[in-house]
Amino acid sequence: MPFVKVYIHFVWSTKHRYRFLSTHNMQDLVWKHIRENALKKDIHIDFINGYSDHCHCLVSLGTGQRIQDIMQLIKGESAHWINQQGFCNEKFKWQNDYFAASVSESILNKTREYIKRQKIHHAAKPYRDELNDFLEIHGFERIQDDCLG
Repeated sequence: MPFVKVYIHFVWSTKHRYRFLSTHNMQDLVWKHIRENALKKDIHIDFINGYSDHCHCLVSLGTGQRIQDIMQLIKGESAHWINQQGFCNEKFKWQNDYFAASVSESILNKTREYIKRQKIHHAAKPYRDELNDFLEIHGFERIQDDCLG
């Protein structure tokens, strides 16, 4: 039996960063649904939270799981579910792109705390600035257009 412990911090936004998830109650329902659905697909979500226009998800990868497959399963099914629930006046969509970076065991708790504090964090900092900070920290170029929105 292989012993694998690989954590990935995923971040993705709603299409065009539209604030579809406008209430804390709606956000909580969506995060709960994503967690429950992921469990059915053998995706281990360690921590999930977000804001009105994006989601943060800390995932422990299993053997044979690919980042793109996890994102497709989580985003595709959750968008379908959100539309079925009638939460939005127009069709809900996630953006096509996403951010994903590995998380060292030494900063797992710091990452969980960061994800947990999204509502507080975004009272002062918009998603675009947050994403650009992540990109810069991980050696990517900062975005200048809506390539991640």
